[in-house]
Amino acid sequence: MPRIKPTKTLDVLGNLDMRPEEAVGDYLMSKAQQKYFLKPPNPESAGDSIELLYIHNSREHDKMLKLQQEMLDNCKQQSLINSERVKEMYKTQEKLRQRFIDVNSFIKDCSDKKRLAEKAINDETQLHEELSKDIENFKTSIAELTTFREALKATVEELQPYEKVLDEVVKVSDIFVSPKDCMDRCDALMLAQVEISELENKKLQEIEQMRQHMVKITSEAALTVLGLKNDLSVVERSYNQSQALCFKWEKILAATKDVIAAHTMEKQRNMDAVNSLYYMLCRRRDVTPEIKRQDIEGQLDFIKNELDLLQELLREFEKSDNNIKSPKEANC
Repeated sequence: MPRIKPTKTLDVLGNLDMRPEEAVGDYLMSKAQQKYFLKPPNPESAGDSIELLYIHNSREHDKMLKLQQEMLDNCKQQSLINSERVKEMYKTQEKLRQRFIDVNSFIKDCSDKKRLAEKAINDETQLHEELSKDIENFKTSIAELTTFREALKATVEELQPYEKVLDEVVKVSDIFVSPKDCMDRCDALMLAQVEISELENKKLQEIEQMRQHMVKITSEAALTVLGLKNDLSVVERSYNQSQALCFKWEKILAATKDVIAAHTMEKQRNMDAVNSLYYMLCRRRDVTPEIKRQDIEGQLDFIKNELDLLQELLREFEKSDNNIKSPKEANC
């Protein structure tokens, strides 16, 4: 801040000093020159009366009310447009949410199917273990019967040379009535052996059928589990892609909304600034504003013309100052 008061204080008219001792000379010098003399219109007429001022103020007030109504209508229209955009965004969000719910339901159904398939596999595995135990028991029984048959054959072969002894034993023995009775009993043993062989073959066939059935069931269950796993992986990839796409569009919509709001606000501010500058210049020239707020190009053209005129005046004032200073310097 300066330690002393400024040496020169300018008036609103420009280069005239407000102090009397300095302003009188500037005033006389300005009155003496004829180059830049501006004669005010009707200097002898009186100023506007209170009624005219009231009429001008009333007209200006009506125009301002009209401008305010136009701004309110524009704001309502922008609010309707923004509400429509918000509704559309909500609809898109609802569709994405419904799709997300459907995908989650499908994943839950796949999980239930997988759980049921695993339960069926466990049941079939337990049944396979039980049947394996039965097969081992049957094999043990067959081994015992085979051993018995071999022992019986060996015994028969050993007893064949003793047929005569058998006859004698039949004659002497009270158990056997005749050798035929002894042979019938031997035939009964042979028939029992045949039945044992048939039973063995039957059991072997049943074991083979059970084994093939178990292999078939296991293969079908494995194929089912593999198919469900593939479907689950495909659904999981689709879910991840959908989630990434949703996040991407949410970011894009948020950024778009912010940019639109910022651009709208900046546009409204620029229009308000241009309109205020236009009204200020109109008041300065004491001209009634006739260009509407929406006609930005017309207002800008008017402002440009006024600024060009002010710049010309500024250049002329600078030239006049230079011309005034040069004679003073010459006198000194």
